Amino acid sequence: MNIETANRLLQYRKKHNLSQEALAEKIGVSRQAVSKWERAEASPDTDNLILLAEIYGVSLDELLKGSDAKKTADDNVIQNDFEPQEDKNQKHGNSFSCDSNCESETKYQKVDNVSFKNGLHVDSKDGDRVHINWKDGIHVRDRYGAKVDVGWKGIHVEDGGKHHVYTDENGNVYADEDIIKKYGTKEKKTFWHKFPFPLVTLIAFIIWGTSSVAFGWSLSWIVFLTIPLYYTLVDAIYKRKASHFAYPVLVAIAYILFGYFNVCGGWALGWLVFLTIPIYYWICSFFEAICEKYKRSEFE
Repeated sequence: MNIETANRLLQYRKKHNLSQEALAEKIGVSRQAVSKWERAEASPDTDNLILLAEIYGVSLDELLKGSDAKKTADDNVIQNDFEPQEDKNQKHGNSFSCDSNCESETKYQKVDNVSFKNGLHVDSKDGDRVHINWKDGIHVRDRYGAKVDVGWKGIHVEDGGKHHVYTDENGNVYADEDIIKKYGTKEKKTFWHKFPFPLVTLIAFIIWGTSSVAFGWSLSWIVFLTIPLYYTLVDAIYKRKASHFAYPVLVAIAYILFGYFNVCGGWALGWLVFLTIPIYYWICSFFEAICEKYKRSEFE
């Protein structure tokens, strides 16, 4: 690589306020590799050149040859694809007259690529992209590596591959360790969150199995199903959202017990308990909607 191109890579990096470490992380190379490129001691391969051009929002020719290459390319496009209206009319045998408002020079302006196939898709000349459709949601990518995804399962934000923020469909917000340290967004865990309930279930499983009481080992495994019940119950109480409780797991436990002990119709009719699942969540959503409406009315 010649020294002019190396200096150009250095200037583009500084112009975009990127350190060598940050740039190296974006394109997946070491900081030493970036340093060698900018000192003309080594040359990036084709894939890395394409990534650099996308990050800086320039063409490969402009990245390698400078602004003169861009000007020459633009002039060629203007000359070939955007000839003045007067020349077009003369070429087709039409008369042409220009009034006082007519411009003597044809202006050329690059346009973004826009598609409406299966949604809305915009790819800008600067490297920014926006894709929107009903099935996949909204996806935004900018030239510096930032990402925003909005879909049916929540919202995900990534700042240039460094910081991550995720919101699930229930409105719970999760952040990576850097954001937690800076803004303190990590949830506080109570004693009941930290309680070693799986250890309790393991002890119960061993005692129940060895005692041979109530079918012994053949049924004692059911205690492990109480682990999600415990933690989702704590979460539901802590966040005051009954819908967070793993009610379908409780239903599955009830169905198994009905079958083993032949109560409530045993295996033949016990399956009816599964019909209570949608009823449970409907009741949860009903009361949560009332609570949300009450909270909003307090702030109005």
